[in-house]
Amino acid sequence: MAHDGPTARPIGDAPEAGDPPEPLDLRWVDAHQHTQSLTWNDRERFDLSGCRAAVMIAAGYYWAPYRPVAASDVRLLWDDALRRARSFDSRHHYDQRVAVGVHTWSRVEDADELLAAMPAYLDEDRVVAVGETGVEATHHTEAWPVAAQRDVVREQFRLAREAGLPVLVHTPGSGKGGLDPRDAHAYEEGDRNFTAPLFGDGGPATKREAVEIDLELAREAGLPEDQVVIDHADEGIVDRVLGETDCWLSFSVGASWLRGVDARDVARAVEAYGADRVLVDSDLIGAMRTDPFVIPRTAMALLRLGLTREQVDRVVYENPRRVLGLE
Repeated sequence: MAHDGPTARPIGDAPEAGDPPEPLDLRWVDAHQHTQSLTWNDRERFDLSGCRAAVMIAAGYYWAPYRPVAASDVRLLWDDALRRARSFDSRHHYDQRVAVGVHTWSRVEDADELLAAMPAYLDEDRVVAVGETGVEATHHTEAWPVAAQRDVVREQFRLAREAGLPVLVHTPGSGKGGLDPRDAHAYEEGDRNFTAPLFGDGGPATKREAVEIDLELAREAGLPEDQVVIDHADEGIVDRVLGETDCWLSFSVGASWLRGVDARDVARAVEAYGADRVLVDSDLIGAMRTDPFVIPRTAMALLRLGLTREQVDRVVYENPRRVLGLE
């Protein structure tokens, strides 16, 4: 059968004509990553893909050698993060910042010692946030009673208020206690040593209950909601946070196989409530299968899902800069 054109056989119609895509020129800021556990190669990937700044969580419990975690272990993590931040910053092309806090994913002995030391750390120029912290239902090796967690989290909120810094609020809801066996190899901590949930069932209701407790503690501490970043968001808390508070909402997109969250969840939140208080972070951890390019990949996915350049730039760059005081 005859056809137009030089090809031996028909190759089909071309896509509908349209404006060619503009150059991406991506720029992004990661408000939450566990940079202590990442490699030089990972940080070079940030350089290559438009990273302007990244916040290293200095309270990552997994980096401490024992359970429960001693106050001296956490203090070592804080000191190590500040030391490493200077080295990273001088060898890479993005700004390395630090968040200092008492993480509740593993019980911390003598946490009062850390709370007493925190104000001096919060005065450090590289420290731009408190956290990550927030009440947790499930713990590594040994449970931490909720009443004790509340005291530790409330005091960190109070210290953040006095320092004028945002708080990165960890919320439950990952593979703890329910990691799909097919993905167990992708997380070196696995599920072997996690305790049973102290509240909820480990599912979506647990995250919602934790958010309510954290919001209550922020009110008790007098912490303004616009200094609160509710992290590890999923669709179950979007309406509560964006519709009923002035808090920021951050989606941790670095391990969709674990958290079940991806660019589509971010796009739905922006379409429903606008982009003004939505951001994404990677939550990159060296002990877990993650992608150092996940934020620029998410930005591209958001564009394909129909968000505007302005909305995407706000979610991956302007909002984290604003909340972290990096403007």
